[in-house]
Amino acid sequence: MEKTTMQLVDHLSELRIRIIWILLFFLVSFITAFFFVNDLYHFLVRDLETELALLGPGDILSIYMMLAGICAIAITIPFVAFQLWRFVKPALTVHERKVTLGFIPGLFFLFLLGMAFGYFVLFPLVLTFLLNLAGDQFHTFFTAEKYFTFMLHLTVPFGFLFEMPACFLFLTKLGILTPTKLKKGRKYAYFLLVVTSVLITPPDFLSDILVVIPLIILYEISITLSMISARKSKMTALPN
Repeated sequence: MEKTTMQLVDHLSELRIRIIWILLFFLVSFITAFFFVNDLYHFLVRDLETELALLGPGDILSIYMMLAGICAIAITIPFVAFQLWRFVKPALTVHERKVTLGFIPGLFFLFLLGMAFGYFVLFPLVLTFLLNLAGDQFHTFFTAEKYFTFMLHLTVPFGFLFEMPACFLFLTKLGILTPTKLKKGRKYAYFLLVVTSVLITPPDFLSDILVVIPLIILYEISITLSMISARKSKMTALPN
């Protein structure tokens, strides 16, 4: 009993150290990103025909901190994955260690790909639709805070959602998930994806459709990758 308690304390102590390293890494990433956030701001507003308005002297600081925070999250994701890998490494086999370590770079690039999809594809479509819906009967007036909040609500969630194929493939490699389970849970997954699309998009039907379609495609890609992985694992397990 005493030995088990000591092991638990050791695990909790190591976990605390990992969390501290993650927080420090995020802080350093945030400070570094803040030096370049002005360039990022001008890049994001380069296509706007009108200048954004500020309602208070602190608005621009909150926007810059918001943008720096998103950059810091993107940079920190692979570091978080690596620290988690270091934490669970003793409980993994040699094969599982190699498999899990190989997923870390993929998580970073999939996050960037999801953000890019949200910004370059989804955001312009939704914004154009809403502006056309307003038509000439309203005077269009954007505040910087509202504009960037709207943009980030459509882009940041996709950064995380695009990691779904990698996560499912990872769980399949470890034998936790199977293609059969994913297929059986398809209707529940679709329901959750629809709810997610409603929560992260503005309250209009078109935005929901534009979001839920790529999410469903991502889920089907996840099933396909899981099937390929399971098939390869069976072939490897067969005796020569």
